[in-house]
Amino acid sequence: MQKIISFIIVAALMCACQSGSSQSMEVNKKMIKINDAKNASVATLAGGCFWCVASDMKKLPGVVRVVSGYAGGTGKDPTYETYSEQGFIEAVQVYYDPKQVIYQKVLEYFLKHIDPTDPGGQFADRGPSYRSAIFYADDREKAIASQALQAINDSGKFNKPVVTEITKFTNFYPAEDYHQDYDEKNSLRYKYYRSGSGRERFLREIWRDAKTLAPLQAPQYSRPADPELKKKLTQTQYEVTQKCSTEPPFLNEYANNKKEGIYVDVVSGEPLFSSLDKYDSGTGWPSFTKPLEPGNVVEKEDRSLPSPRTEVRSKHADSHLGHVFPDGPGPAGTRYCMNSAAMRFIPKENLEQEGYGKYLKLFTSKR
Repeated sequence: MQKIISFIIVAALMCACQSGSSQSMEVNKKMIKINDAKNASVATLAGGCFWCVASDMKKLPGVVRVVSGYAGGTGKDPTYETYSEQGFIEAVQVYYDPKQVIYQKVLEYFLKHIDPTDPGGQFADRGPSYRSAIFYADDREKAIASQALQAINDSGKFNKPVVTEITKFTNFYPAEDYHQDYDEKNSLRYKYYRSGSGRERFLREIWRDAKTLAPLQAPQYSRPADPELKKKLTQTQYEVTQKCSTEPPFLNEYANNKKEGIYVDVVSGEPLFSSLDKYDSGTGWPSFTKPLEPGNVVEKEDRSLPSPRTEVRSKHADSHLGHVFPDGPGPAGTRYCMNSAAMRFIPKENLEQEGYGKYLKLFTSKR
């Protein structure tokens, strides 16, 4: 079933999600698996028109990529002309950095940008191929989805029960290229469609406080549960951050890294140090004269050796990072000697897309 628009101005400009391309377009035939993203987690969500869902989800800090497509049907290689007949529904796959935003927050944000009480579609788009759904990958995601739906059902915002489905993930096929990032490629037509569909008006009426619909203002830094942490980290990363081990000097990832960017906690993603404060201490470990965010660095006395030292740990994840010594250059005379395995480096060109855009000015302003 194609999208149906009841507003004359919208119909004059486009035929809903088919607008902008009536000719046959090549389809990416490769089915995406739930674990295809590197260094990112994936949430598969359906909330009516995938143009709108994709546009909203891209605004959430921590989201690095959103793919529009078709999920949950049978057969192979659905197209925009056949996906409904094959039992697929319009959906998106949200690739997000779990160090910046957790799955629960992704779902909470998603549910505040759809109508979770509509069993017949979403806004002007009617029929089963536009129903809302959360596709879970495992029992943990299923439990979190159930909690998220219960919470929004109990919020008092709706006078009807929440009916968004919780469905086991089976498949996802990317939609045609012209559907990807449609809000950016065809911004005027997208704005007319979104306004005419009734989505924007509905959301504003339900969530009268505009802040409720805004993206999270800051990443949420936290330590995942130990089983998840062991899956996420390498053996060396786990031993260093959780068992206070020390990696070999010189034979580590960032000792000789001279690129511009920032270093974040490999566990939580909280910003720790900047390349602007990095120097060659000759010790074989990445060394810094000061933290990028002093509030994310905690110093503790370490008496594991006969001579006391000052240990450095991250505030939110409580990861062991290394030690600080009073023999560094600069006015403060400090040398933050860190383990590469405790950190993840984000080059300056990736700061914006990974949710650390506010640090770009450090590398663009005159020094």
